[in-house]
Amino acid sequence: MAAGGGSDLSGRAIASGLESVVGQTISVENLEGGGGAVGYAAFMGDEGDASYLLATETALVNLPLTEDVPFTWRSFTPIMKVGQDSTIMVVPTSASFETCADVVDAARSGQVRVAVSGGVTGNDAIQFGLIEQDQDVEFQRVPYESGGEVIAALLGGHVDVSLTNPSEVMGQLEAGDLKPLCVIAEERYEYPELADIPTTVEQGINVTFSQFRGIIAPGGISDEAKAYWIDASRTYVESDAFKEYMSTNYMQTDPLFGDDFASYLETYEADLKAGLES
Repeated sequence: MAAGGGSDLSGRAIASGLESVVGQTISVENLEGGGGAVGYAAFMGDEGDASYLLATETALVNLPLTEDVPFTWRSFTPIMKVGQDSTIMVVPTSASFETCADVVDAARSGQVRVAVSGGVTGNDAIQFGLIEQDQDVEFQRVPYESGGEVIAALLGGHVDVSLTNPSEVMGQLEAGDLKPLCVIAEERYEYPELADIPTTVEQGINVTFSQFRGIIAPGGISDEAKAYWIDASRTYVESDAFKEYMSTNYMQTDPLFGDDFASYLETYEADLKAGLES
């Protein structure tokens, strides 16, 4: 995960919160590359060592479905899902697009340049791909290494459209530099700052996508170690620090722990696989 990105922010927030619970220092290390593949592959080397945790998100599931990687989510021990967030499609305020349906219509009659971070199998690519499948259109994809580069490219006029998490773009939305077209979801955000943004489903685009965030431990840890981190996580989600992290980053709170998190991952994997094969 790259420093300053959503996974980095999530990992540091959770680490800080767990420190207060367990009374120990939790150091954070960033491992970049392959849209998360490098970090997950390296984490396999910590098999059985419960002193390590890894901040995780949807790449844990979509990488094994779309790339030749040596792991699946079952290679690790699910500890806690803190919640999820839905992506917002944004454009410069000066753009003629007012809805996501406008973007789709433009793609039918010409080229629409869309920014894609995280590689050809990252969340951006998957979501644009699902829209292409649902609407029978094709976008011109422009790859970038990070969400920060995507926003810079959008503001600089190098691309027409991008997808982003609310926490990564609220500053530009509030400043009036960018405008939101839709949320890639079935239901709108409840946060007042985002509640007026319509969904893809409202605009006739039958595509939804939520990015979960949480933590995992290495595979092969003891039942006692698993219970230790789950108990610590349950205490963390009751704290003011957790509530502040979720609200500051406009996350939708839905904590799950241990086996319940594993069941969520199994369903998420099946749904994503079905969407990619449709």
